[in-house]
Amino acid sequence: MEEFQPQLVVLSGLHMMEGQGRELWEERLKEAVVTISDIPNEVPIHLELASMTDTDYMNSIMQEQVLPIVNSIGLNEQELLFISQAGLGPHSQLPSWSGVPDVGQVSDILLWILKQHGRTDLESEADLTRIHFHTLAYHILATVDGFWANQVSAVSAGARVAGSQACGTQEIDVNRVVLKAPLEFHTSRDEPGQTMTLNPSEPVVVWHRENVSFYFTPVLVCKNPLRTVGLGDAISAEGLLYSEMAEQ
Repeated sequence: MEEFQPQLVVLSGLHMMEGQGRELWEERLKEAVVTISDIPNEVPIHLELASMTDTDYMNSIMQEQVLPIVNSIGLNEQELLFISQAGLGPHSQLPSWSGVPDVGQVSDILLWILKQHGRTDLESEADLTRIHFHTLAYHILATVDGFWANQVSAVSAGARVAGSQACGTQEIDVNRVVLKAPLEFHTSRDEPGQTMTLNPSEPVVVWHRENVSFYFTPVLVCKNPLRTVGLGDAISAEGLLYSEMAEQ
């Protein structure tokens, strides 16, 4: 680490330990925490999650182990709902999403994660201040105010690469993509929220809840995708490339 001097550290693969037994993953998670703790504070750490089914394992990642000591996470709709189900969070009674995930429900869960496991309280010792949520039809970046900048560009870049990489093209081909995002949505289902309308000339919609900012953008979905393996990684990587972390 000292020789390489990275500007960013990206972690993934925690889901691969889930089926190897509690004793093994408890030990490996402890090793991961020690390694992450050795990374200098000024180097941001992003964790890319993947599908899991063991609630005890997910709770260990969330509460006791990894989530509080990384700065940013990336995840999709299955992983987001499973986190809420494992921690009895908002909308945890949903067995699964029905069609395109409801933006208000997604927003409620994102805020809950940042309040429960992140640094919305400045006196908290947690480091988590950013979540990049991606589903087929749209993406949302949720960040604690004062920690990240340029998130409009970041969420736009992630959505752009989702459309182009899935179609196997360098640029978005308008003849090969379709819009599936809601044109109007509520920013919350748990509390009185705003009703937002998508503006094609300004495709990133921004709203605020407490000290968390949300950045929503639709995805131009590839009609006949050629490349979907690693798409979540590419989305998060592109978003990180355009993100600026404020000095604390």
